[in-house]
Amino acid sequence: MRDQETHTPYSDDDLDATTGEYELSERQALRRVPGLSTELTDVTEVEYRQLRLERVVLVGVWTEGTQQDADNSLTELAALAETAGSQVLEGLVQRRGRPDPATYVGRGKVDDLGAVVLSTGADTVICDGELSPSQLRNLEQRTKVKVVDRTALILDIFAQHAKSREGKAQVELAQLEYLLPRLRGWGETLSRQTGGSGRGGGAGGGVGLRGPGETKLETDRRRIRHRIARLRREIKAMKTVRQTKRARRSRNAVPAVAIAGYTNAGKSSLLNRLTGAGVLVENALFATLDPTTRRATTSDGRLYTLSDTVGFVRHLPHQIVEAFRSTLEEVAQADLVVHVVDGTHPDPEEQVRAVHEVLSEVGADRLPELLVVNKTDAADEESLLRLKRLWPDAVFVSAHNGRGIDGLREAIEQRLPRPAVEVRVVLPYDRGDLVARLHRQGEVLGTVHLPEGTSLHVRVSEALAAELTPFVAVGDPAVAGSR
Repeated sequence: MRDQETHTPYSDDDLDATTGEYELSERQALRRVPGLSTELTDVTEVEYRQLRLERVVLVGVWTEGTQQDADNSLTELAALAETAGSQVLEGLVQRRGRPDPATYVGRGKVDDLGAVVLSTGADTVICDGELSPSQLRNLEQRTKVKVVDRTALILDIFAQHAKSREGKAQVELAQLEYLLPRLRGWGETLSRQTGGSGRGGGAGGGVGLRGPGETKLETDRRRIRHRIARLRREIKAMKTVRQTKRARRSRNAVPAVAIAGYTNAGKSSLLNRLTGAGVLVENALFATLDPTTRRATTSDGRLYTLSDTVGFVRHLPHQIVEAFRSTLEEVAQADLVVHVVDGTHPDPEEQVRAVHEVLSEVGADRLPELLVVNKTDAADEESLLRLKRLWPDAVFVSAHNGRGIDGLREAIEQRLPRPAVEVRVVLPYDRGDLVARLHRQGEVLGTVHLPEGTSLHVRVSEALAAELTPFVAVGDPAVAGSR
């Protein structure tokens, strides 16, 4: 993560230049094109799945809440599938007290699901939940198509969108931890051995090679565990670098503001509006994974940082939370969390609950929070009035047209931590460096130009107050007490 100098926010005419259009063009250029036949006469199952655009049927189990909650969850699953590059053909919801431990939807409904798959020509079933290895195997055997759960789908999107070295390592770690308990052999793979094959020789055995051996499945597991250990070491080293940068900002008494929120709520758009950061903006889930930190200044000249973070979603896979823990710790170490909510979403309260759930996992649930309702330009008045009654202290903005951005800046400034010690100093005119530093790291309450130098009434940290001791105005009781 790199700190960069403050940029003047762009005007409406220049907004297109701040939305990461080059990265967006590159991403769209790599999308699969629907409608092109890629079926070959001689192709393995694995190659076939990689070549063909996935046509999917969604299936969910409604265990609690209202029917609207179940519909919203499946609608979100459809958006996830489309973000991953799939074409959604059908969506099914099964009402049950709890998911069936064998087939997720129940033995009787599996036949109905298979009929829908057959009639629509789907090649993949996506389940709105995390499936056990046995549920995955049973569903694939009964429906005769590939089955993917919600966790694997989110991991696939993360893998497509990760750009930085740290982001790619975090996603790979999450994928391998998800894959490890779900490895299974196909056909004769389980009997294949890399060493000997026991007393009788058999497949993989032979002269000089007899022995207990190791199945290919065991070899894959061992390699995955080795790769997981290596990735954890790499991420730990990257975490050290991140902590060093954070410690430097802390020493300089630079307040940190973290922008958090549900995926596609408009966090990156807000960062672009506030700082002109030029971060990628796309109407897709998890469009931005790599955190971005930019410098900003308050109206009175104080410096602070704004950090964009990975978006959250309901039932965010625990593998993602663990793998991205070092990144999410940026939120936990912040002085203020700007929680962005999508004002056009049918259930914004559920979005807020899901975000708070993840924040509590990383220890950021006790931080000061500023709720920001975004996309007010696209939301209807009735919904906005309801949200204003629900969250009277929230700030309502539109990152698209800039409405409310100035009020958001003021709200952030008011909630930033203020330096602890109030002093009056007289700085010689040749110490312009100290004057600039006071404006950058402290809060200047008043300035008077005297013959002997610049008289400043400031509020600063204790460490900086100690450095200013030689320049303290005579008779300042606040400084005398801080010596």
